[in-house]
Amino acid sequence: MPRDLFQSPVQKTWLPSDLPGVAPPRSCLPLLANSPMLIAMVGLPARGKTYIAKKLTRYLNWVGVATRVFNVGEYRREAVRCYKSHEFFEQKNEEAMQIRRQCAQAALRDARRYIDEQQGHVAVFDATNTTRERRDMIINFCHDCGYKLLFVESLCDDPDVIASNIAEVKLSSPDYKDFDLETARDDFIKRIECYKTAYQPIDDEVDSELSYIKIINVGQRFLVNRVRDHVQSRIAYYLMNIHVQPRSILLCRHGESDSNVQGRIGGDQGLTARGRQFAGALCRYVEDQNALALRVWTSQLRRAIQTAEALALPYEQWKPLNELDAGICEEMTYDEIEQRFPEEFSLRAASKYHYRYPNGESYQDLVQRLEPVIMELERQENVLVVCHQAVLRCLLAYFLDKGADELPYLKCPLHTVFKLTPAAYGCKLESVHLDADQNEYKWRWTLKRHAGTGDKTPRALKPARATQSPCVRLAGRPERGRPALGRGS
Repeated sequence: MPRDLFQSPVQKTWLPSDLPGVAPPRSCLPLLANSPMLIAMVGLPARGKTYIAKKLTRYLNWVGVATRVFNVGEYRREAVRCYKSHEFFEQKNEEAMQIRRQCAQAALRDARRYIDEQQGHVAVFDATNTTRERRDMIINFCHDCGYKLLFVESLCDDPDVIASNIAEVKLSSPDYKDFDLETARDDFIKRIECYKTAYQPIDDEVDSELSYIKIINVGQRFLVNRVRDHVQSRIAYYLMNIHVQPRSILLCRHGESDSNVQGRIGGDQGLTARGRQFAGALCRYVEDQNALALRVWTSQLRRAIQTAEALALPYEQWKPLNELDAGICEEMTYDEIEQRFPEEFSLRAASKYHYRYPNGESYQDLVQRLEPVIMELERQENVLVVCHQAVLRCLLAYFLDKGADELPYLKCPLHTVFKLTPAAYGCKLESVHLDADQNEYKWRWTLKRHAGTGDKTPRALKPARATQSPCVRLAGRPERGRPALGRGS
């Protein structure tokens, strides 16, 4: 007999009424019966493995797949506090080889503990894993644990890319804190040579039964072999979209709308006079960024389109950028929601990320809706996104690696532009407040300066390459002298 169902009050999903106690899910993303997985990086030093591992982990956590990186280099630095030279990595150094093997095993044990005891779903094993012997150890480990295994190998023979990676990342490693730059560079190059002597790349014939992705010369070519499930296919698609070219991403909310003044959520109201002033200030700010070829994206809501109209640049409307759907609470104030739906108001306050409005959305739903936007942002170079508060929170959470517990509470005030400058292992985020009343803007504060970014001034926006986006392109370019609200007002 079919069991009776009840609707969960927070997520509004249907569950059997006699459902026994269930362990917390490994992830908030439907995994389609996927078993836990280990992702093992492969490649010589200075090939971007850690960059890929960290970026992939950030993406998977953002979409709801609980993921953590286990970097063997950190275990080695803990075991050997004083690094002396590249001789530690020579194949003939048996004592060092034993230490490195023990560090790899310790990282795998921690990965197993994370998956089995801490509800993790994916562990990223960040190491060189350059020999078939080491990879066989990983294969046996996953077989014993019942984990799926995906190798991600980064191959690069471009000397400029390698030199850039050494200069920007490796020379700032804790290994070289007491070295001068030239000595550190020479030693690291010799370290790479130590690995080259024993390197056995994944072979398309010998290793044909393995699941793996090869990334060649930072994304010039890809080779994907035996991708076996939903999560692995998403990983492959994501890795095919990322790039390392310098760029800036500008994010902001629309100008002040009538709904903002009235304290109402959702709806499709137009801009106030102050909102139009912000749109003009945003235009001047963009011009000062020397960004004539900047890609501009907006939602399909009136207030965002009116803001983009003032820029005198072509823009694209994208429905996934629309504000979170508040369902039956659309166009209500929070006081009205509390009075009319007190239980819903309390449920949302208790679990803001997972709470779904009746006939509406949750932040969790919004993240899934925005995944195509993230893929396109990773493909593009310089982009300005004019969107809404909940959408902006989700986008910032992705770039700043913020979890579901922090995402719904990120501060995203009106008339503020967030400028993201991708760096080696993260993003530098600065915010600029555009004073709509005084027609000027001021750098207000730096929200996050990721390790490795230093105090460098963000690079000027450069012309974006022409890439097709699955958006609706508006015809024509607004004229400079045309009123900002001439179309779609």
